[in-house]
Amino acid sequence: MATGERPMDAVRRRELARRVLDGYPSGPDAPIQATAHALTKIDRAVALVLVEGVSDQIAVETAAVGRGRDLDAERVVVVPIGGAHAIGRFLTSAGPLLTPVRLVGLCDLAEVDIVARGLAAAGIGASRTHGDLAALGFFVCVDDLEDELIRAIGVDGVEAVLAAQGDLGSFRTMQGQLAWRGRPPEAQLRRFMGSGSRRKSRYARLLVEAAIARDVLPQPLDQLLCAVSLS
Repeated sequence: MATGERPMDAVRRRELARRVLDGYPSGPDAPIQATAHALTKIDRAVALVLVEGVSDQIAVETAAVGRGRDLDAERVVVVPIGGAHAIGRFLTSAGPLLTPVRLVGLCDLAEVDIVARGLAAAGIGASRTHGDLAALGFFVCVDDLEDELIRAIGVDGVEAVLAAQGDLGSFRTMQGQLAWRGRPPEAQLRRFMGSGSRRKSRYARLLVEAAIARDVLPQPLDQLLCAVSLS
């Protein structure tokens, strides 16, 4: 914690966290709820954005709002499919509903082969490179979206977001733990953001808002929004 910084009380921190996730499901069954809700919109969609989880959904939808987009009005539906490994099952089960729909998505570097195989098996197209995937509408994050956002905003910028949420003290405590002491701050931040689905979802929104404010939206997210642009 920076010198002179006063710790935020727990009630205030909880209220800030609640506001950030307002409108999104929470709790152990949040991924199931989010997917089920997205699936109710498929039959009217002109484009589907396939993402791994709820935090990615929040990031995409937050980025769209920050760019002045209304995805509901554009009939663009963001679907958290429950991990990259689920893409083949999703594409098979959706079947004929996908025929007139534009498909785009995000994936992590480690899951590129899984996504490529799923797209090929569904007859959407073959891909051997990241460029091939991009041509099919799927954009690769290195290593994941949190990593992209942290690098785009910078360590100081991310720590400012943590401070505004009353979480900087907790982050400093984690930095002092033996397992993380001396590690690169970017890796420490990524670990902190990913420690719990609620925190991961909260900071997906907060970091995208910070990136939009600084006009440094990561390229994969920017490319994805362009791929479903009506203009």
